[in-house]
Amino acid sequence: MASTVVIQTKQGIGDVVWHLPFIRAIAATSPAGLVTFLTLPSTLGQELLVGEPCVAQTLYYENRGSELARGLHLLHLTTLLRRLQPETVWILDRSARPAFAALAARVPKRIGLGFGAQRWFITNPGIDRKFYHDHPIEWLTALMEAMKIPLATTEPSLHVRPALTAAVAQRHVAQPRPWIVLGIGSSGPDKEWPVERWGEFITGLRHRTPGTIFLIGGPSFAGRARHLLQSVPAPTVNACDLAIMEAVALLQLSDLFVGCDSGPLNLAAAVGTPAFGLFGSTPPLTHSKFIHAIRPEDGRGVTPDGMQRISAGVALARIEPYLHAQSAMPVDKPR
Repeated sequence: MASTVVIQTKQGIGDVVWHLPFIRAIAATSPAGLVTFLTLPSTLGQELLVGEPCVAQTLYYENRGSELARGLHLLHLTTLLRRLQPETVWILDRSARPAFAALAARVPKRIGLGFGAQRWFITNPGIDRKFYHDHPIEWLTALMEAMKIPLATTEPSLHVRPALTAAVAQRHVAQPRPWIVLGIGSSGPDKEWPVERWGEFITGLRHRTPGTIFLIGGPSFAGRARHLLQSVPAPTVNACDLAIMEAVALLQLSDLFVGCDSGPLNLAAAVGTPAFGLFGSTPPLTHSKFIHAIRPEDGRGVTPDGMQRISAGVALARIEPYLHAQSAMPVDKPR
């Protein structure tokens, strides 16, 4: 049995990260200070939250596919909730299906935003519709306030096992500092920076620092990393083969992160590393003081071709003060 269940319906690694403050706030008001967290397999939530004290267990469910597949997924979620027998389910999204599953599973308290059809299946009044077009972080902040749940911060702080951080540090102990991690991939083509732009950026970076550049992005971007390594000077390391928590440990050890609007950007911020995000096709993230936006220099704002309009020069100029600051600092990693 699980007294409190939290359901997160979004698909990305970064989604788990920025939900963390809300999960912790809910857990703090739950029996024993624990919740069971339900999320999608694509978030890698089980790996990310293995060291999170307030999460008793992370379980996967699915919500994507054809109408038939989604119907079967809904049945599975209902069955899972019946097995868990929670007193309360929190739905951290405006989706109606998890709320319906909680109702069908006879969960007594079903807490949600109350937008659209969801309002028919929850037991709280929901939040004001004026928040409908806001960022989901604003939705959840309003929900915490409406439910009188204290929320100290929206700053995510991901727990990483010290032994893992030490092992990754030892693996790269010979690499010169500063360590700069580049997140060369993203969840969609519209959020990716052209590979030739990455080449220009890395070449420019090489003229500004003697440190080590690590390329991350997961196995699907390993080929792109190999292509970049052929055209840029050392020391540059292809780290796309790292397991997710090894990549998190590397981010914790690094001095700077630059990347697309992606999971690694959120992960860098979650371990307190200055993270510069390339925001051309998506609005800049504002939930963390560690995230710094790099935008197109033409002032046109967010557009479908926005990433094409961010030059390597403007990105280099944006991070240059941080490179100088890191060069002047003693090495004290890990944090």
